[in-house]
Parts: sequence; structure tokens; C-alpha cells
Amino acid sequence: MLILTRRHWRLASRAISSTMCVLMCLGIGACGTVRGTLFDPSNRSLGWPPPPDAPRVVHVGELASDRDMKPGRSFFGNVGAMLFGRDAERTMVSPMGVCTDADERVFVCDSGERTLHVFDLARRTYAQWQPSKGARAFLLPIAVAVGESGRVFVSDAALAVIHVFDSDGSYHGTLGEGNLIRPCGIAVDATKNQLIVADPGAHQIVVLSIDDTVEARIGSRGAAPGEFNFPTYVALDRAGQLYVSDSMNFRVQVFDRDFKIVRTIGSKGDLPGYFSQPKGVAFDPDGNLYVVDGNFETVQLFDSSGRLLMRFGEEGHGPGQFWLPVGIHIDAQGRIWVADSYNRRVHVFDYLVEGSP
Repeated sequence: MLILTRRHWRLASRAISSTMCVLMCLGIGACGTVRGTLFDPSNRSLGWPPPPDAPRVVHVGELASDRDMKPGRSFFGNVGAMLFGRDAERTMVSPMGVCTDADERVFVCDSGERTLHVFDLARRTYAQWQPSKGARAFLLPIAVAVGESGRVFVSDAALAVIHVFDSDGSYHGTLGEGNLIRPCGIAVDATKNQLIVADPGAHQIVVLSIDDTVEARIGSRGAAPGEFNFPTYVALDRAGQLYVSDSMNFRVQVFDRDFKIVRTIGSKGDLPGYFSQPKGVAFDPDGNLYVVDGNFETVQLFDSSGRLLMRFGEEGHGPGQFWLPVGIHIDAQGRIWVADSYNRRVHVFDYLVEGSP
């Protein structure tokens, strides 16, 4: 006669449970799960300006964690998830700066998490980049830019340096050591092999060569044209003109290729076309200027002469709403990425050229 001990019963129960899980996986996911759709182009219900005008900017999605990559999962991946559970979700804490590269990767500086999030849209993978062991870790990463060589530059306001990564994520060292006080927004001028850095701690724009030589210092503290009061973000237009978000002077200043002042855009106020706290700046494929205002929780659009065209976004936590937005980036296809810092995400919008469906 066969006698089963308690230990035998426990082992048998575990075996049965495992078999049931596998059978469930076979029933619900014999072929695995397919990739989800990223930023569905048909999702254009939320757009600006509102009807009856044709929208020029539409909200198409957001990035908040590694799960937003919607990579799909193989059959065996489904089995593993059923038996052992999913990996912990990796979320953003305080995204401040964002940019993309030619390989469909999205880079997001996260000052709260002290990391650089890397979302690979083509491969549907997620990673975090950090300085190599032995180097100083991120302390307050604020902004990110990508050069034509594929190198990635990350400003660290607390360490007062620019971290440099090669395109494969390997750490290359720092720039600006001893020449920066509190670096914030950065832009790469590929035609001059220069890195242009907004340094609000110095109330200046610092121009660095790629080999780490200070080539120019623009401005000093003040309110006159060409002077700054906590400049935070910078961008270059197609003509090579430099746009500076002069945050506490409540304006954007425009400089020519020789860094001579051309004009200013905006002033302090609470009406459209005015600023309360201008931050990130960027350009769409038509050359229109986008300016993020952290206090107004909105993005304002201006034409090349500085005339207000429209604005989008409002305070809140839903789609197309902001809570202290900071950085902005517009890629070559006209996709708009906005770092929504207190909502812990990056908003994704599409810019619709005139006549597009």
C-alpha cells in the first residue's frame, strides 16, 4: 500500500500548480504577445488650436516607464511572467531634459532618479546610462543633447560639468571642469564643433569646443539686451542663430552666429505672448519657435519674427496637461517631446504641417 507523507503532498501540489500555470499560458498565449502600438497616429482627438480651426499640434501619447515600450513577449516570456511575476517597473521621478537621436532613441535626464533614461523606440528596449565606475556619478542631471557623431552630452548642475557618452553608452568623461558654475540647457553646433551651455549660476552662455576649450562667454548679469538673469535653456535655429531662454528676465533673446544680439521675444505678463518662467526652447520643421513656460503650464509657439501663433497645454495631470514642464525637443519628423517634470513623464505630440490629414 502506497502511503503519502505531508512532504510528498506538498511536492505533488507544487507540481500540479506549475503544470496548471503552464497549461494556462498555453491557453492564453501560445504564440506570445505582440508589440503594442507606440504613439498611434490615428489618436488625434486632442489637438490645438481647438475646432473649428484645423489642429497643428496633436497629443499622441507619453513615456513614463519602461513598460511604455510595449515590447511584446514570447511564449516562454509569458510563462516566466506567470510563474515568477514581472520585473519591477522602472519609472521616472523628475524628468527635466529630453532629446532624440537618428536611431530612434529617446534620452531623458532625470534629476530625481539621477540617471539618463534611454528608450529605444525601434528595438522596444529600455536602459539607464550612468558614468562608469570610478567616475563621479550623476548628481543633478538637467539637460541632454546629441551631437552629429552620436555622442550624448548631459549637463550636471550640481557637479558643474558636462558628462559625455559615446553612442553605445560607454562613458567618455566630462567637459567644462572648472569653467562652469551651474550648467543647465545645452545645444550642439555641429558646424563649429561647439557645445553651447546656459550657465544660470554665472548668468552667462558659455561656448565650449568639443576638446574642452572655452571659446566664448556671452553676457553678464543684467536686464539690458545681451545681458541675462538666470538663463536656463538654449536652441539653434536652421540659420545658426542662438535662442536663449532668459528665465528671470521673462524673455527669449536671439543672437546671430557671431553671438551679437538680434532681438528679444516676450516680456513679463500673464497674457498669451508673455512669460512667467520660460524654460525649454525648440524649433519645428517650419522654423517656428516653441517656448515652455513652467509657471503657465503651457507651450507657446512663435513665428521667426517673434509673433505669437498659438499655445497648447494647461495645468493638470491628464493627456496634454502639464505640471511644471521643463525641457522640450522636436525631432526631424516634427515629433514634439516635452519633459513634464512633476507628472513624472514625457508628453509626445505630433506637429502637423499645413495640409496634412
